Amino acid sequence: MRWTGHSVHDSVAHRYMTTLRIVMPVRNEGLTLLSSLLALQPLRRRGVELVVVDGGSTDATWAVVRAHADCLLLAPQGRASQMNAGAAGCQADVLLFLHADSRLPDDADTLICAAVGGGHGWGRFDVRIDGSHPMLRVVERLMNLRSRLTGIATGDQAMFIRRDVFERLGGFSDLPLMEDIALSARLKRLGPPACLRQPAVTSARRWEQQGVWRTIGLMWWLRLRYFFGAKPQALADRYGYGRRPSPMVAGMAILARAPVAGSAKTRLIPALGAAGAARAQRRFTLQTLRLAHAAALGPVTLWCAPDTSHRFFRALRRAGRVPCQPQPDGDLGARMQHAFARHFAAQPQLALLLIGTDCPVLAPGHLQQAARALVDHDVVLIPAEDGGYVLIGMRRPLPEVFEGIAWSTPQVMAQTRERLAAAGVRWLELPGLWDVDEPGDWQRLEQLLSGVGTIAA
Repeated sequence: MRWTGHSVHDSVAHRYMTTLRIVMPVRNEGLTLLSSLLALQPLRRRGVELVVVDGGSTDATWAVVRAHADCLLLAPQGRASQMNAGAAGCQADVLLFLHADSRLPDDADTLICAAVGGGHGWGRFDVRIDGSHPMLRVVERLMNLRSRLTGIATGDQAMFIRRDVFERLGGFSDLPLMEDIALSARLKRLGPPACLRQPAVTSARRWEQQGVWRTIGLMWWLRLRYFFGAKPQALADRYGYGRRPSPMVAGMAILARAPVAGSAKTRLIPALGAAGAARAQRRFTLQTLRLAHAAALGPVTLWCAPDTSHRFFRALRRAGRVPCQPQPDGDLGARMQHAFARHFAAQPQLALLLIGTDCPVLAPGHLQQAARALVDHDVVLIPAEDGGYVLIGMRRPLPEVFEGIAWSTPQVMAQTRERLAAAGVRWLELPGLWDVDEPGDWQRLEQLLSGVGTIAA
């Protein structure tokens, strides 16, 4: 969509119509991300595209973003990698790179439109730090002054770049730190930035957590070392950025029930009605398929109940979305064991992760983390708050793990631990999550997505 902006720059904005994509890299931002996304909704309503790129979050980030962005992508951890992924395939005229803890001026689209229309190929906003410490006022003034004098912008200043210029330069260099400084240095050779005085407001959490003076000293020391040729990875290690994890490989099995009114998500019927519960089942299955494919671990198989004949499963199969297999008769343990047995019979060297479709906060980062755990463990589990688990992964067949379990009760996880201990199995439990079974769980999900109340994610 095209936008032309509003307010005092209307004449310029109408003259130079421009399209804008905001690219936001995120990782484990949790519920603090919701307020940032909600603040961007007026821009979206004016036609600005919002693309969020996750770097492997293992919190509620994935669930929150899905409801408030035009596109949600997964990319290797690191701002440069994530921002390049968010810019790839873009058709917009201008790219704006926004940190998850930064807020744009209300008329940012209009201001960028005017700057680009005035001949600038790139630019940035002044920065304002939202903390109350008096020294932060000095820091932000020095940051803005330094940027004006040197022509160098930082990510906190919400850099914007004409897409054709960004593509000509090949995007961000794949650096673990200082990627914004490196790109600015290349950009200013093409022309000076538009230094917009309207501020982008950035969080003071870095200064508040580490101490204002200590953070100021660290930032100047890192920048000085970078100027004199220090390796960016060494600087990133000192700054506290985690190293990018190695990619993993594992198969994925998803247990899903056909979205049939009256037999799907029956415990949600009092809150949603039979048809609404069936729609919830369909939505959860599609979301689970998307996150499994986004994790890009390996082949994904959908195990369908009661069989593969429902039109929903047929449509998925025809569209090439996923191979579908019927779940066998028997209790949940028998059905899970069947999926593992079939997988290891065909691919004995490939670990398998098995999940259901009921956990809205499960993310690709969880799947990647679970796959990494199977490098030196036989089993990995993500417990559920209700006493079960939302994921089980294995790197070899262990049928005894599924025997004699009181399925669909709060004892599932405890009994599973007993079976694993009796079998002498080395296993790892990742932090627990919650799934949606009861009306209260549905309300919790709605609150999470809307930001109402205080939700434990």
